[in-house]
Amino acid sequence: MIRRLIVLLALLLLPGLVAAQERVVNVYNWSDYIDPYAVQRFTRETGIRVRYDVYDSLETLEGKLSAGRSGYDIIVPTSEPTFARLLRAGALAPLDRARIPNWRNLDPTLMARVAEIDPGNRHGAIYLWGTVGLGLRLDRIRAIAPDMALDGFDVLLKPENAARLARCGIMVMDSPTDVLPSVLRWAGRDPNAHSLEDLRVAEQALMGIRRHVRAILPSGAILDALANGEACVALTYSGDVIQAQARAKEAGRGVEIGYVAPRQGAQLWFDMLAIPADAPNKEAAHDFINFLLRPDVMAGITNQVRYPNAVPASLAAVDVAVREDRNVYPDEAMLSASFVASTPPRDIERARSRLWSRFKAGR
Repeated sequence: MIRRLIVLLALLLLPGLVAAQERVVNVYNWSDYIDPYAVQRFTRETGIRVRYDVYDSLETLEGKLSAGRSGYDIIVPTSEPTFARLLRAGALAPLDRARIPNWRNLDPTLMARVAEIDPGNRHGAIYLWGTVGLGLRLDRIRAIAPDMALDGFDVLLKPENAARLARCGIMVMDSPTDVLPSVLRWAGRDPNAHSLEDLRVAEQALMGIRRHVRAILPSGAILDALANGEACVALTYSGDVIQAQARAKEAGRGVEIGYVAPRQGAQLWFDMLAIPADAPNKEAAHDFINFLLRPDVMAGITNQVRYPNAVPASLAAVDVAVREDRNVYPDEAMLSASFVASTPPRDIERARSRLWSRFKAGR
């Protein structure tokens, strides 16, 4: 009888013991932003199971984190504004470099750009990065305005150009953090000046084209609109345009997509691998970051999503068409002219939010 009770007790406790021994990492990332094979490889090589959730806006990510106890071990916030805000709020855990030997693979020049936000790069590693520019449906624009120069933000921000192209669809991504600094640079202003006068300049430029803008949407929706031929001009992220270009080619419907970075210098953005301060599985999170920073893994991710990574040793395994595309990997001249947006003071951030609300409302 005693033996039977022992066996029965063991059977009852076994599921709990197995669950306690199971290693899990909970990842929260942008949608369509990783190589699925990389996730499978990580589990196969480490035995750590990946629970993978996705979001489509930084506001969604911030909402989850601000509530506390999100349950996530890895998040991928954009350097500005979300990574910077989470850092100031104490919501991110310092990374243990000893657990991330592949940290040495990161590009020190790019990491120095992020160090302006995260001194010493203590809280995040660059996952993928890119620029802010214009996605153009070249076949339609040539038909409507064959004489228009397609080499900068004049295509969108000059009201006469916007008026000519309005009927084939103009879209702007719903991100004042990315749009306003780029507009200021186009207007000849310091994108990081952070004054009310500068905001008025940006607002004047945007309101000058507002009646020609069909939609202000999350970047993922703009990607779909470009790929389907519904948008003619779109201010958005470089990688989304490049993905739309690839999808349009696969569809074979004659939709020709191009990307233009502003002549005055493009805004750089960085998506960061970070660990929430209350992450339940920090060891597994460090293991996941270390895995992602392997050159072969990063090459696979870049080949899948067509965004550049910050691991130079991965380039040898990146598809030639991707690594030689200056829209994916800007050359030195483009990088030297680029800028990284800084965090505005709170009063300017509030004014910027009000400006953006007026722009979206069209008044």
